Amino acid sequence: MRQIVLDTETTGLEPSQGHRIIEIGCVELVNRRLTGNHYHQYIQPDREIDEGAIEVHGISNEFLMNKPPFEDVVDDFMSFIRGAELVIHNAPFDVGFINHELHLLGDAYGKLETHCTVLDTLALARKMHPGQKNSLDALCKRYDVNNSHRELHGALLDAEILADVYLLMTGGQTSLLLGAQGNEAQSMGDEKIRRLSSDRPQLRVVKASDEEQTAHRARLLSISEASRGKCLWSESGEE
Repeated sequence: MRQIVLDTETTGLEPSQGHRIIEIGCVELVNRRLTGNHYHQYIQPDREIDEGAIEVHGISNEFLMNKPPFEDVVDDFMSFIRGAELVIHNAPFDVGFINHELHLLGDAYGKLETHCTVLDTLALARKMHPGQKNSLDALCKRYDVNNSHRELHGALLDAEILADVYLLMTGGQTSLLLGAQGNEAQSMGDEKIRRLSSDRPQLRVVKASDEEQTAHRARLLSISEASRGKCLWSESGEE
């Protein structure tokens, strides 16, 4: 099963108001494991970015001046995601923007949903945790995913974080890295277990005293009498 965890950054909130995509970030999962393959592209939107949006992602108009327009990168992007299940947090937002970009190119590409299926992790989180906060930051805290390096939103960074959250939400195991970090370690394929150091001091074993063992047996006998012989601990030979 091939899944693409996807995120975008935009010039504003509404494509109906002419806002455009300025960054796309994707990471690939195959059979619920990170492959190390990713797609990342900054895009020149042919319009100004709202100040409020810049405060969220930190991408400036000047930074995007020499970046390619969407029409120059669409084929590579579609080739990367085609046939996969897209995993997106608040999918209607990102799908709406991608469909807007495809629409501006005419009828050649149709809608995103004709090329991929879509799983919305926000909708999934709301079902799993009704009445709770289900933003990506809230899910990171709930599932103990480290996002301390996320000072600003970024499409590729958010896609990587969402991949970890999604795997934990749905009961899978993320890659547990030993030594290496990031895509370099993910490309190794095999999940690694972090092992404790062998030079740790030996744990102290404290055994019950004769007095404590006598009190324990007396307590079990009392429970057995009160339950008419149904004390499970006694039946297991601990009397």
